[in-house]
Amino acid sequence: MASRGRHGGARREERAEQHAPAPHGPVLPPPPPVDYGVFMQGLVQAMQTQAHTQAALQAQLEAQERADVWWASLLRTRSRTALLRLLGMSS
Repeated sequence: MASRGRHGGARREERAEQHAPAPHGPVLPPPPPVDYGVFMQGLVQAMQTQAHTQAALQAQLEAQERADVWWASLLRTRSRTALLRLLGMSS
């Protein structure tokens, strides 16, 4: 049963619910049925692709870090050698 306001009339919210405007525009048909087996296969494939991509990116990052260490070591060695030559201390 609907609750009443102080003066016995229906509340404003209830009146608004009773007189909701009709939807404008064409009424769309319901969506097609979903084949959840196909959906799950696609989801698994997407997750596998993401895992492979992540593994490849991780390997690339580790290779870049090794290269950075190698270059830093090379540059330190070259800088030290160049400094010693500049100071006339090389053999």
